[in-house]
Amino acid sequence: MKPKLLISYAVLALIGVVSIYPALWTVLSSFRVGNSLFSDTFIPQQWTLDHYKDLFRTRGTRDIQYAKWFWNTLQVAAVSTVIGTILQLLTAYAFSRFRFKGRKPMMMVVLILGMFPGFLSIIAIFSILQKLQLLDSKWGLVLVYSAGSALGMFVAKGFFDTIPRSLEEAARIDGANNMSIFFRIILPLSRPIITYISLMTFTGAWVDFIFARAILTSRDEWTLAVGLWSIIDSYNSTEFTLFAAGCVLVAIPITILYMYTQRFLVDGLTAGASKG
Repeated sequence: MKPKLLISYAVLALIGVVSIYPALWTVLSSFRVGNSLFSDTFIPQQWTLDHYKDLFRTRGTRDIQYAKWFWNTLQVAAVSTVIGTILQLLTAYAFSRFRFKGRKPMMMVVLILGMFPGFLSIIAIFSILQKLQLLDSKWGLVLVYSAGSALGMFVAKGFFDTIPRSLEEAARIDGANNMSIFFRIILPLSRPIITYISLMTFTGAWVDFIFARAILTSRDEWTLAVGLWSIIDSYNSTEFTLFAAGCVLVAIPITILYMYTQRFLVDGLTAGASKG
């Protein structure tokens, strides 16, 4: 084996270990007896499911509403995914297919704004939601996630640019308008990019902490990210194993979603390649 190839494999193996080790440590910690962050052994000497049970029951002064937080997060992520995906697809299609005054400056503005971290706008967003009386509301959070989705439209625009315009021209000859072309021709051919956008939007809303922490103040309205943070913050970092159990349950829906949608992504790419 060539030295360069051997070094490449070694680097990839190191990256794999660095990436997998923290996740594996968290999973194993969720089954470990006690609540300590540290352990003498990597694999637990004693296994327990008590931490998972504690997430769904109140014990002592605890007020862990894990099921409620899970439902709140699912609502926010699902609605944000639907609205955000539609907005991003419409925006990308408009910039890809139409030529209008101010198109290039607008694209430049969107590109520049997309380079800045979203949390830089948190004060402005807080003020706007306060005026709209949407603070401490899941729908205010949905509005934030959905409204910002169009900033990531360049991937979808690049995909739409690859679709032949002759398909649209043929549809216009048959009397189809722009919306008919978009929904009946463009979207059926855009399964890969729809899958990608949906996954990214859902994942972003599912794991976001910064905006959720700033907008949601009532414990009943919290999402999982804020709720899990409160477990460690409220109990002075003495409940790491409980926190680890919550993190494992958070990762399960995302893992299932990626495994399920991967098939549609591959099928869409294969269909597009065969047509080309």
